[in-house]
Amino acid sequence: MSDAAQTRTPWYRILYVQVLIAVALGIIVGIVSPGFGKSLKPLGDGFVNLIKMMIAPIIFCTVVHGIASMGDLKKLGRIGFKTLLYFEVVSTVALTIGLIVVNVLKPGVGFTPAGTVFHSTAKAAETSGFVEKAHAMTASDFLIKVIPDTLFSAFTSGNLLQVLLISVLVALALVGMGDRGKPILGAIERASELFFGVMRIVVKAAPIGAFGAMGFTVGSFGIGALEKLGILMAGFYITAGLFIVVVLGLIARACGVNIFRFIVYIKDELLLVLGTSSSETALPGIIEKMQRLGCPKSTVGLVIPTGYSFNLDGTNIYMAMAAIFLAQATNTPLNLSQQIGLLVIAMITSKGASGVTGAGFITLAATLQAVPSIPIESLAILVGIDRFMSECRALTNLVGNGVATLVITRWEKEITPEELRANLQNPLPPLT
Repeated sequence: MSDAAQTRTPWYRILYVQVLIAVALGIIVGIVSPGFGKSLKPLGDGFVNLIKMMIAPIIFCTVVHGIASMGDLKKLGRIGFKTLLYFEVVSTVALTIGLIVVNVLKPGVGFTPAGTVFHSTAKAAETSGFVEKAHAMTASDFLIKVIPDTLFSAFTSGNLLQVLLISVLVALALVGMGDRGKPILGAIERASELFFGVMRIVVKAAPIGAFGAMGFTVGSFGIGALEKLGILMAGFYITAGLFIVVVLGLIARACGVNIFRFIVYIKDELLLVLGTSSSETALPGIIEKMQRLGCPKSTVGLVIPTGYSFNLDGTNIYMAMAAIFLAQATNTPLNLSQQIGLLVIAMITSKGASGVTGAGFITLAATLQAVPSIPIESLAILVGIDRFMSECRALTNLVGNGVATLVITRWEKEITPEELRANLQNPLPPLT
């Protein structure tokens, strides 16, 4: 669509405006009529489920096409190594920043009287489901979790790592087939266009999902929060914001891009994430936006889907802050070496998280399973505010993966800073 056509589009037909209005209405409904707000939960859940049903096939087609279209296994190995190296470095920075901030703020100190041993609360039962899921995400069974039971079960398990494994194996097989694999690759590309077309239809329901999700959140948990939890939330939001502006901002600047201009460029996807608390809802959009920015389809197809499991900056910050907060709240002393050990464990367990709402909470449970000194029952403290934390986690994760794509594209010298800046002003035409 041309700039002139976009200018003629009525404001009320612009998706991100509709999402903003829906979010505002959801908040109002949650405040005025909490009971009715709670009843809107199926709207938010239904929209997220619609998105989730398309994630596995889209990731499969995107990764297979991205890898197989390279053709050059040496290039594939080079880009893959650079991608994982970048992910690990930035993830470590995110975890370290979260650890420093929570030790400075000490939001959990004084949550329970000194000397009190934390016991299960009335809300402890609410965490049981999260803890059961966390057993499958501990470091010891990480490799087992990556391998699906069957070729097709990877697409029904909701486990992105399994889908990535199948996608990589299929892509490598296609590369090995040479010219004989080109018809199959072409069919996968056509299937990708089909799935993106379905997703564009589904995303039109985003305002309904955002309205339901926000109505339920505010109706269930209210606007206010306990002082200590409020400090934790504020600290997390400020830390994530500074991480985006300072850390990711400097990285984007090194690529020749202004982080604020980039954020404006992906505002539709960010507002979609804000309304649903899930970065998965924006996966198709961010893939298309990065390609329209001039990043090669092969690079985008490798970096973005992989980043959804290996580059979760917001989740990493949250895990570091939440785990130490719970240690402080339960009067569990952790020295520096123990905190560093917790950081290492978090680096491993976070690799099993995806952009699904609540995944960060489950990953936190997995981390606490490996740190028995912090009582697992203490997770009940965070149940009420996790929805609010989830929004910030998802937003940070999305921006982080977008910047990661810029880094790898520039590292491979596939685009110049001047071209990136020009495409930010006038993006390439939409994918067909």
